[in-house]
Amino acid sequence: MGKRDKPLLPDTIAPSWLVVQLLGTAAVVVVLLTASEASAWIWTAYGVCAACWLGFVAASPRFPRVATVLLAVASVAPSVALGWAEDSSAIVLAVVTVSRFATLTEPSVAAIMGVVGLDASLAAVTGLVAGASEPLVFGNAGVLLVLMLLGLNRRQYEVQATQAAALLEQTRLAQKEHARAAALDERTRIAREIHDVLAHSLGALGVHLEVAEALLAEKSDVDGALGRVRSSRRLAADGLAEARDAVAALRSDVPSLAEALRQLANAHHGGAAFEVEGEQRPLPSAEVVSLVGVAREALTNAAKHAAGRPVSLRLLFTRTEVRLRVWNELAETARSEEAAGFGLTGMRERLALAGGTLTAGPDDGHWTVEAVVRA
Repeated sequence: MGKRDKPLLPDTIAPSWLVVQLLGTAAVVVVLLTASEASAWIWTAYGVCAACWLGFVAASPRFPRVATVLLAVASVAPSVALGWAEDSSAIVLAVVTVSRFATLTEPSVAAIMGVVGLDASLAAVTGLVAGASEPLVFGNAGVLLVLMLLGLNRRQYEVQATQAAALLEQTRLAQKEHARAAALDERTRIAREIHDVLAHSLGALGVHLEVAEALLAEKSDVDGALGRVRSSRRLAADGLAEARDAVAALRSDVPSLAEALRQLANAHHGGAAFEVEGEQRPLPSAEVVSLVGVAREALTNAAKHAAGRPVSLRLLFTRTEVRLRVWNELAETARSEEAAGFGLTGMRERLALAGGTLTAGPDDGHWTVEAVVRA
């Protein structure tokens, strides 16, 4: 909305209750200035009504219960004088006080009906005792009862508005606490994922570099140190791949486990068969990263040791666990588990941290890698 569309005046100038009380005070003052009563006791009733009304206006912001009692007394005083009043001053005061009393949220509905019922009864009884006409008597009582119904309707609206405001505030507080808890949980999860991904790779990398340094410094074994450096380079590459997987798993748009494995199978040289069995369900990101890493390592080893031979992946969901099986035909020289490199050893440790297990070895003419996690 542009500056030209901005309203020149606010939607509300003052709270509705304040406007009503200012108008009511003005009406009470006008009645006292214009009333033409000859009876002193009627003027006393008017004075009690005016004093209680002003006390109500002054006390309502800080002492609502006291204000409620004062307004109830202010409504009773003019009702007593209705039958003997010489002009309309009494009914005006009764209308002002009853209409305001019926909208109060401090007293109960039963209390409001009781006070206004008393006012209407006094108006009827005093009118009949004073000899006023029946239409006037019951008309005055009826006006008070109608004002009570209108006031109760307004009161219901204010109660609902107050409850809605309180509910909105509670909802905001709950959302704030939920967002804070979610942020703390997300920080914990990210810290756990980073630790799980990097702890093994960096720890093993540090050990290999220390060994290489010792071989060079103490034994001048260049070939041995070179082998350790190459192993370190492999560990660094594996750690980088795992870190990328972890970052991807922490993203909101990360694909599902099945989709991630399907992408690996399609990217494998020559393609790899992939199938999913069971009802799929989301897994914790640590388990997703571990299983994807197992599949990547198994496919890499298959490409090295059984190039050109068929490779298959199967992802099985059961009620209590998730199994990933990767297998390919054995080459002419069967591989030992150590020939698979350091990657599967690292993945076995990663799966152990996630509560899973990994096995790898020959099985019925195939080299099989199987990872199992509880989920």
